[in-house]
Amino acid sequence: MENNSKQYKLDQQYLKMAAIWARNSYCKRRQVGALIVKDKMIISDGYNGTPSGFENVCEDENNKTKPYVLHAEANAITKVAKSNNSSDRATLYVTSSPCLECAKLIIQAGIKRVVFTESYRLEDGLNLLKRANIEVVRVDIETITETENEE
Repeated sequence: MENNSKQYKLDQQYLKMAAIWARNSYCKRRQVGALIVKDKMIISDGYNGTPSGFENVCEDENNKTKPYVLHAEANAITKVAKSNNSSDRATLYVTSSPCLECAKLIIQAGIKRVVFTESYRLEDGLNLLKRANIEVVRVDIETITETENEE
């Protein structure tokens, strides 16, 4: 995709919003944000953290992520499942590329496009998404300037 295309600029804007949303996470090791967009409307959002009703502490005393912490993508997908919206044919914007478990949820949720900015250390999730014919796009959000916003 051309870096100056309208879709690329839109992708950058949604990723910047996902990055801002990630700041809501109480996780210290890594903060990740996600948005689900359909027909240019944000239909769900999420960030990594503990399940509803749990203490907002993501790491144990050894600074390891607790096993029950939900990823941003999982939070966004389960949130849309509780709403009247459908993620079928939607785009997921996420600040970090999905892990294998989140890739399975993305496939089952009918999401057809995943846009991310940072690569996760493992590529299993991206490989599974590609195998499922889901469009996967890496976009750098650092290249956008304030003057481009004024166009």
